[in-house]
Amino acid sequence: MHDGSADLAEPAAASAAGSVVPATLDDFLAGIERRAFRLAELALGHREDALDCVQEAMIKLVQYRHRPAGEWSPLFWSILRRQLTDRHRRNAVRRRVMSFLGRDDQDREDPLEMLPDPFEDPARRHADSAAWLALGRALRALPRRQRECFLLRELQGLNVAETAAAMGCSDGSVKTHLSRAMSALRDHLEDWR
Repeated sequence: MHDGSADLAEPAAASAAGSVVPATLDDFLAGIERRAFRLAELALGHREDALDCVQEAMIKLVQYRHRPAGEWSPLFWSILRRQLTDRHRRNAVRRRVMSFLGRDDQDREDPLEMLPDPFEDPARRHADSAAWLALGRALRALPRRQRECFLLRELQGLNVAETAAAMGCSDGSVKTHLSRAMSALRDHLEDWR
């Protein structure tokens, strides 16, 4: 008769002997997915964003499948950390843009809900239109590379590597262009309201 005590002793013995190296990448991902999701959900406070970040991190880890299994864990957590940082930045920019437009998207999740209501107050529609025009003018005033970087990173949601590939430059250049663009936009739009 099987009482299950051997099952309980097995993980304890494995953890006492050190971390068990998974046989395949699938085994590794299956073993880490719950912890990664809990960490991401805690860090982001939003279930769907957490699921997206964990999924993107897992997909990126597949690029490193040729590495020894002992390296998968540090690589995965490093990738997930970068995903969370990128998601925080993207969400912060979205909140700034939406607050600039006078909208509060704290409780809204559906992007279609953020579209202007055709029956909305005409004064508010005019203010939103003026805000978009001001943002457009500020973007057009940026140097071309800064404008491209801002549009790709913040409005299209590309990550640093994707933006660098699209712009044909290094990751460091992307970060520099974005930093300068954000600073210039902040200065240009500071006293718009």
